[in-house]
Amino acid sequence: MHWLFAAAAAGTALLSLPVGASRLNPPVLPLAVRNPYLSAWLGSARDTPWDKWPMFWTGGEIGFGILAAVPDSGFVYPLLGKPHDSLNLKGDYGFNVSFCTYVGATFDASTTNLTYLIPAPVSSAKSSRPLEVVISFLSPITPTSTLRQSIPASYVTVHVSGGFNVDIYIDVNGQWVSGNRASEIVWEFGQQQLGGGKGLKTWKIRRQTEQLLSEWRDQAEWGTLHFSAPSDVRHESGTSGLLRPRFARTGTLQNSIDDDFRGIMEQEPVFAFAKSFHLNASSSSSTPSSSSVMFTIAHIQEPVVQFASARGLTFMRPLWASWFSSVESLLAFHYMDYHNAFMLASNYSTQLAKDAYESGAEDYVDIVALTARQAMGATSFSGTPDNPILFLKEISSNGNFQTIDVIFPAFPFFLYTNPRWLAYLLEPILEHTLSGQYPNKYALHDLGAHFPNATGHPDGRDEYMPVEECGNILIMGLAIVNSLSYDTGVAAGSHWSSIGTHSFDTNPTTSAFSLNNLEERDGVVGLDDSWGGSTKGVKQAQKWVKKTYKLWKQWTGYLVEFSLEPDHQLSTDDFAGPLQLQTNLALKGILGIKAMSGIAKTVGNTEDYKHYKNISEAYVDKWEDFGISRDGTHAKLAYNWYGSWTTLYNLFADSLLCFNLEGTSLATPETQGTVGHQEQAPLDPPKNVKSNRTGFVPNHIYKMQSDWYHAVRQRYGLPLDSRHLYTKSDWEFFAAAVASKSTRSEILDSVALWLNETSTDRPFTDCYDTEGEGGFPGITFMARPVIGAHFAFLTLGKACGGMAMEGLAFLDKEEKLKGVDPRDQVVLTLGAGAEAGEL
Repeated sequence: MHWLFAAAAAGTALLSLPVGASRLNPPVLPLAVRNPYLSAWLGSARDTPWDKWPMFWTGGEIGFGILAAVPDSGFVYPLLGKPHDSLNLKGDYGFNVSFCTYVGATFDASTTNLTYLIPAPVSSAKSSRPLEVVISFLSPITPTSTLRQSIPASYVTVHVSGGFNVDIYIDVNGQWVSGNRASEIVWEFGQQQLGGGKGLKTWKIRRQTEQLLSEWRDQAEWGTLHFSAPSDVRHESGTSGLLRPRFARTGTLQNSIDDDFRGIMEQEPVFAFAKSFHLNASSSSSTPSSSSVMFTIAHIQEPVVQFASARGLTFMRPLWASWFSSVESLLAFHYMDYHNAFMLASNYSTQLAKDAYESGAEDYVDIVALTARQAMGATSFSGTPDNPILFLKEISSNGNFQTIDVIFPAFPFFLYTNPRWLAYLLEPILEHTLSGQYPNKYALHDLGAHFPNATGHPDGRDEYMPVEECGNILIMGLAIVNSLSYDTGVAAGSHWSSIGTHSFDTNPTTSAFSLNNLEERDGVVGLDDSWGGSTKGVKQAQKWVKKTYKLWKQWTGYLVEFSLEPDHQLSTDDFAGPLQLQTNLALKGILGIKAMSGIAKTVGNTEDYKHYKNISEAYVDKWEDFGISRDGTHAKLAYNWYGSWTTLYNLFADSLLCFNLEGTSLATPETQGTVGHQEQAPLDPPKNVKSNRTGFVPNHIYKMQSDWYHAVRQRYGLPLDSRHLYTKSDWEFFAAAVASKSTRSEILDSVALWLNETSTDRPFTDCYDTEGEGGFPGITFMARPVIGAHFAFLTLGKACGGMAMEGLAFLDKEEKLKGVDPRDQVVLTLGAGAEAGEL
């Protein structure tokens, strides 16, 4: 759109990307991470960046190399990847390979910066100080701009500062467009004018024969990589073993194109740009000169997925295509929009760091910063502004499409960042189920066995997790409704929800959360309007719930029948196997029933509200009788498994949905998430239900579990349950969020220690051993969006109008035994052994 392009063109000056010092030293860092197929990582983050090639999230190498050449010395320095492997030539070729000083990496939620010092040549008269090079990788997270978030592209900026000349070389190869090294690829080179004397050069690389909607080792076998640079750089394509040595010798490229199409590793074709920086010519001053050059990497696919929608199996276009008439206009906007994207992402990263520090500690700042791009990196925006959709891949575990129990642990990230994106994640599940394509009465596990094909399960034989998925989606449904209910920006569940106009899309055929009212604010175009709030929030919630009410009620009916005493079935922790009468699973189902009472209240269905409220209260009392150990020290893994214990991570939803505030002085219509209706007067419960209850799940359950977590914590964290010493970091953060401050700090410290010491070598795993080397426990999970659960502290801090954490203050007010931490009085039994029969 012209208005988008014109506005973006106004601000193209490159900015340095100041990122505060990072405390933690993870094994892998994100570089260019936007979706399941544009996913480049630094796999040698604890070593020098030139020890290994960057990798796809699976660990497979991708060609992405950067060199720096100093013409006055004849030295060439590898900065990223192993392009210097092409420079190991015998004889005198007019250059020498050397290695500069790697200062290290810093990162925030959107940015990873790699910093180097290149020694000055002996002949440098201007300065003997080293030249600083910062390579900045920006994959911006923009909670106020879904339009920008939908663009499958990242920025790579090379900043140089010093007193002598340097030449920078960067290249990519065909491994970005296929997981099969034998694939034949084709390429072309294009240029376009951006206005104001600026232009853009772009390499376009794809498979010669694209395999639509298919993967090879999880990489897409369709789509085109667009690698762009400003028009004043030099370009060349050709064999890596020829281009790189020629650059090392001459410091430039020939502006030529190799038109001999071939296989990815057949005389490996690479696609390169080079930029010369003349830093010693502008002044005689000893003050270092600074300059920069920016590149962009985009992976463009159309369609992005196929989806069994209400109208049948449909090839789904990318969401960005609703605003841009061509790929060229998209690339131009993205390139010219750098300043705005940086500012929006910086705002998010700064606020996130502030909140994380206040709710956790300095280590928590790094943990959530590492989490953000990974959570978004499993998603792909589609649909239209009328009905936006966010598709999600269950990365690494099995590749399922739109898995509900993968969205569930990730949902704290989305609630904190932009709740509308959570609604967009649920939208295809709701649409598909409403269309009658799924035969079971419980919620489906996923929309398809493998991404990018959401072909559904018309035979109803998806992975059997009925209580799990019904509970998950009901909890998330009420969380969305609650996020719409606030009167002031301070009370909003996300810092960015209240920003923008409060117009409401009354069209009955569009989504309650359409993107038809994009705005311009402070000269920045393409921004979302507000999310919920006041009257708009009431209207949005009611429009959304009314359309899907029969599904919420159907799923709740299943939970009423089957959640209190769950049959032999899987929970989300399916790798641990099925189990009957799971205590934590039953709690999730009961909380799902309770959530339905809030959903019913949203549309004024008083009868359903009363019905599900009373059932859930009766069930939770029975659940306590069934699921807590005989000595009252912990929750059992299963009702009938004496001597066992479990992390009761589903307790998090009780506080997040404000149920723990009921019957307390903190309970108000706002903290209860009511939308458009007065608080229902207390009902007369059945005879077997306790009256005058405070909270839903009793406070002593919280206290009991908090003390237990302190007792069973290991070196690297809180084990999942008594069967093993491995943990799931997503559930650790759910559990820690509703524990005492001291227990929370202990768990956080353990996870931070693990992140520094783990032997894992893939993007942030959520499943690892809590002892030994902190490695993979035979289950190799990596790069999964479930780590969005790490935002649990932040989400809870904003929930219930900011009162959710106040409702847990009792955990920190318990008096300690004189000189002894009362949590240490817990008798620890690791392993579900027979000796613990009285527990």
